[in-house]
Amino acid sequence: MPLIDTPDIQSALDFTALTVERTMDRLLPRGDDPEAKLFEAMRYSTLGGGRRLRAFFVMASATLFGVSAQAAQRVAAAVEFVHAYSLIHDDLPAMDNDDIRRGQPSCHKRFDEATAILAGDALQALAFEVLAHEDTHGDPAVRIQLVAGLAQAIGPHGMVAGQVADIEAAGKNLSMGQVTRLQRLKTGALISFACSAGATLAKASEPARHALVAYAHDVGLAFQITDDLLDVGGTCEETGKTSGKDVITGKATFVSLLGLERARDQASLLADQAGRHLDMFGDKAELLIQAARYVVERRR
Repeated sequence: MPLIDTPDIQSALDFTALTVERTMDRLLPRGDDPEAKLFEAMRYSTLGGGRRLRAFFVMASATLFGVSAQAAQRVAAAVEFVHAYSLIHDDLPAMDNDDIRRGQPSCHKRFDEATAILAGDALQALAFEVLAHEDTHGDPAVRIQLVAGLAQAIGPHGMVAGQVADIEAAGKNLSMGQVTRLQRLKTGALISFACSAGATLAKASEPARHALVAYAHDVGLAFQITDDLLDVGGTCEETGKTSGKDVITGKATFVSLLGLERARDQASLLADQAGRHLDMFGDKAELLIQAARYVVERRR
């Protein structure tokens, strides 16, 4: 039986969210130790909310190659831990200074800034601990590839670099190329890791890996364009976070550079293009193709 046994994207997303959330719950620490407040903050920031879209990309790519459920779910959980860490830190006063995340108080508002910073640090460390464990894959070489791949995706040449570029860009006039590079690092790098994780777990061929990376590149940009559109036209109730901040802070976005209509058209074009990268997989890639359309049609 495939990891995701449904042809419908919404059902697949719901199934992924349920199964990966259970894995996350098992892997997250809990207890009455002196660190209980830290554990609570970690669990508060990871469980009970979010689309789990990055987890879906791990699970869907793993389904292409018949990867075991345990391996795929553990990698998906690790990706979600990293994503949660990035959101905790992104919301801090020193970064985006946002009080709302997923429709509830941000971690630093629910607890305090020090606890939020440490919860993010702990989640990042836990992600690597999960990937390095033999339960994730029996081959140490595969585990090393996963650890190295995630480190590259989120480190000084990936997500963190994108966050620095985003901070430095406030109030500046950026070109389309500069905005594209910024978002490819800040958002796209982790999505790329998630989309190619199934190929890594399966020791798949280089052409298969390249196809998934190309898909992820276009989906990642389409995702960010849609986020920019939602920041302009979405409500806090829809998005679960403060809307309109890009305009207030003078941030250069795809919408500010292209305008609303051209930005929508570009996101749609990228979604269609993403699906074509998966032609080599035939019908097995149908959910990933649907996911590319979901990315641009979502309201949160």
